[in-house]
Amino acid sequence: MSNKPFLLRFLVFAVVLVLSLVFVAQTVSWYKISDEERKLRYPPEEYAKKYKKVIKLGLDLQGGIHLVLGADISKVKPEERQDVVDRIITVIRSRIDEFGVNEPVIKKEGFNKIVVELPGMKDPDRAVNLVTQTAFLEFKLVDENNQPKVNLFVNEDMTGPSEIPLPPNNQLLFEEHTDPATGLVRKIPYLIKKPSLLNGNELKSARVDFNEFQSPVVKIDFKPKGGRVFARITEENVGKRLAIILNGKVVSAPVINEKIPDGSAVISGQASLQESRDLALVLRAGALPAPVQILENQTVGPTLGKDSIMRGKNALLLGLLLVFAFIIVVYRWGGVIVDLALVVDFVVILGIMSLFNFSLTFPGIAGLVLTVGMAVDANILIFERIKEEMRTGNSIISSVRRGFGKAFLTILDANVTTLIAAAVLFQFGTGPLKGFAVTLSIGILAGMFGALVFTRMCFEYLLGTVKIKKLSI
Repeated sequence: MSNKPFLLRFLVFAVVLVLSLVFVAQTVSWYKISDEERKLRYPPEEYAKKYKKVIKLGLDLQGGIHLVLGADISKVKPEERQDVVDRIITVIRSRIDEFGVNEPVIKKEGFNKIVVELPGMKDPDRAVNLVTQTAFLEFKLVDENNQPKVNLFVNEDMTGPSEIPLPPNNQLLFEEHTDPATGLVRKIPYLIKKPSLLNGNELKSARVDFNEFQSPVVKIDFKPKGGRVFARITEENVGKRLAIILNGKVVSAPVINEKIPDGSAVISGQASLQESRDLALVLRAGALPAPVQILENQTVGPTLGKDSIMRGKNALLLGLLLVFAFIIVVYRWGGVIVDLALVVDFVVILGIMSLFNFSLTFPGIAGLVLTVGMAVDANILIFERIKEEMRTGNSIISSVRRGFGKAFLTILDANVTTLIAAAVLFQFGTGPLKGFAVTLSIGILAGMFGALVFTRMCFEYLLGTVKIKKLSI
């Protein structure tokens, strides 16, 4: 055989294998240490950069939170209902991106449902609060004249209005304080004038800061128009209390001491630094255009993820061992070449998944097991074609060349149809099916590479360099 095709195949094989090993090594080194260690070792920018070069673990493998939300569009104007769910998804995605969850899944399901998957997140209460909080911010004046009589308008347990009617254009809202020592919640009632003077639509930014007592607060800045409105409000109401209201609850009601011309305000009263950060986050992301409610809430624990990984590993190893043994028994030394090709296939598959930052799910592991059989099938077609050519009296070299040539179209046809099915699964399937489709597609391509490049390269080397006289297949 000519050395030119062999050298070309060897060059392609060497480049693909080396690159695959480099990318696989990045994934291996990433998962050798815990996430806590990684965050300590790498700054946020480097952490994000490295995470984009490794295989991600899906929700079913690393644990996390699965939510199904229902959007209440009954109070949305008819002309705005068409895209209200898409706008909710945009706000939720903005919040989660700032929260730092790696590779969340946020998608529309049906007419008014939203599926949210947060891999690696272990605090379901915080996740639900982050995703569902309306974050509607308003600034309203306290009714100073009637505030001293507020106790006449509430029950003894401070739960709501009594039968005594409220003053016209007023509403009763509460500010809640939680005692950190006892956990008891104390409610402070306020009579609030209904007209909203300013809302969160004019918000420019929100960030965590600390007051003079080193307690965490949220400092907010308004857009130019909102800043001018806020300056006028504070100028016209010096000495009065301005209630800062979030989602229908009074966050604080400070007294306006003077005009505030710089368009900024402070929201205090958060129990912890984390609560302040979460509040700043949802304020920056904006308010949901419609309220949402939790329809389904599932937490996938890390123990389940580890069990899934272990079972998947065992299934994969068992499948490989059985296939390795079978192919050696049936095709002898030719089977050894096939087994080596399978090892190359797996390295290439993992390298491609690392390169493109794909997610590995439990169905994805099933896809890997399936590709083992498909990769062997391609080699079996080649070997049987070679045997047919040898039975007609052709030389070994001619039989190998003609066997690979005739098997190529059959292998291509079989794999293209499977790739089309995988593409349909990826386009219309949900998360687990997408994971299966991705690994199946990559496995098919890697299997073709192993059979048509590596296996043929080995035969060319044995026949052209070693010059064997008998082909053991």
